[in-house]
Amino acid sequence: MVSRELRHALSGVEAPVAVIDLEAFDANVTALAQRAQGLPIRVATKSLRTPAAIDRALAHQGYSGVFAYSLPEALVLHARGVRDILVGYPTVDRRSLTQMFAEAGAAQNITLMIDCPTHLDIIDSARKAAAAGGTEVAGSSAASSDVAADIAAQTVRVCLDIDASYRLSEGVLGSRIHIGARRSPIRDSASAVDLAEHVIARPGADLVGLMSYEGQIAGTADAGATVRQVMVRAMQKRSKAELRVRRSGVIDAVRELTELEFVNGGGTGSFESSAAEGTLTELAAGSGLFSPGLFDGYTHFHHEPAAYFATPVVRRPGPGWVTVFKGGFIASGVPGADRVPTIAWPQGLDYAGLEGAGEVQTPLTGPGTEDLRIGDLVWFRHAKAGELAEHFNEFLVVSGSQVIDTWSTYRGQGWAL
Repeated sequence: MVSRELRHALSGVEAPVAVIDLEAFDANVTALAQRAQGLPIRVATKSLRTPAAIDRALAHQGYSGVFAYSLPEALVLHARGVRDILVGYPTVDRRSLTQMFAEAGAAQNITLMIDCPTHLDIIDSARKAAAAGGTEVAGSSAASSDVAADIAAQTVRVCLDIDASYRLSEGVLGSRIHIGARRSPIRDSASAVDLAEHVIARPGADLVGLMSYEGQIAGTADAGATVRQVMVRAMQKRSKAELRVRRSGVIDAVRELTELEFVNGGGTGSFESSAAEGTLTELAAGSGLFSPGLFDGYTHFHHEPAAYFATPVVRRPGPGWVTVFKGGFIASGVPGADRVPTIAWPQGLDYAGLEGAGEVQTPLTGPGTEDLRIGDLVWFRHAKAGELAEHFNEFLVVSGSQVIDTWSTYRGQGWAL
């Protein structure tokens, strides 16, 4: 339900428009910090894609560092003054790697994710390209020699991605029943130690952390009484127990080889179990700050909806029907009803079964259409968090019943990251 004050704030505003409820956002910042049970939270920027929102979270004492989704994004954030940046996914972007080596301080503040030795090879080839490029820029032989030496001497900070998915009866079935994100091939202590030894033996590479994301817990709703939801809760219970043992073994084995600055894990939906596990030094979250529609289906926490988009009624095609402009902002993942935006206001609206949420228009039906006129706004929440920012250049920031600010998105900044 969208409050009367929030709706009033958009009186006379041209739409479609994206909106941040500032009080709800701040409440979610605090709620996540409380749920983290004393562990620092690394801000998952993919789930915000809005610099001012990232800055506001980082200003809270419970948050430290960011979890970027690409190296180009990490470089943009570094240029803005953000430090302690962990790139959450391996990169093969040689141009950006070369830029990282050439940019002062970037390699010291950005940690790269890897899950195989080939990633190290690509990093090394970019280092050579950066040295060659620096030599050309420097001009004189003495200067070029110094630049090349400086780049060659840079140490790359590396984090290992450890697979945290759940595999039913893995000893018998192997990977045939795999529940969770398919990310890293590094799953057990032996494979983690083997890759860690590659990093340690590689000149110019420094192993500083481990990361694992339990998406089958953090990103899977568990509320409901259906057979599926009962099975989800049973799976999550078994997955938590299995992961606690396996992740602890991996961490202990790697720590016998080298000291680690951090061990990262968790997500908005798994803070309680991830923090209680006792193996992690930090958690990662971002979606919980916006609290998108997918988070409505969790039993153990509730955050305040903080991000919306509102779009006007442009047609009344018949009794019991209205049509709004645009609205087809479908979330990534397995296509299904849970990937379409949640209709937040008015109540009593539903999608047309044969059209759904459309690119240019979205027909809606139900008793909620009765009082809607041409030009009235219908409010939605995106199914996922940061993806909403891909459709708008800015968020209107509302406090009480007034628009008090605008927050530019990555798109609004012109960042194609």
